[in-house]
Amino acid sequence: MASKFEIFKNKKGEFQFRLKAGNGEIIATSEGYTSKASCKNGIDSVIKNSQSAEIVEIDE
Repeated sequence: MASKFEIFKNKKGEFQFRLKAGNGEIIATSEGYTSKASCKNGIDSVIKNSQSAEIVEIDE
């Protein structure tokens, strides 16, 4: 099973998305958006920007 984005309405009535891994585990959840179009733009942004994202290790 491939990973997928799911769009849903939260308890406040805002649109959110979550990214689920192939095994069904939720690996990311968005902020709330006032419109479904804005939520879809958020998904597009994650897809676009994650392809070239740098991996940074932070030592605490």
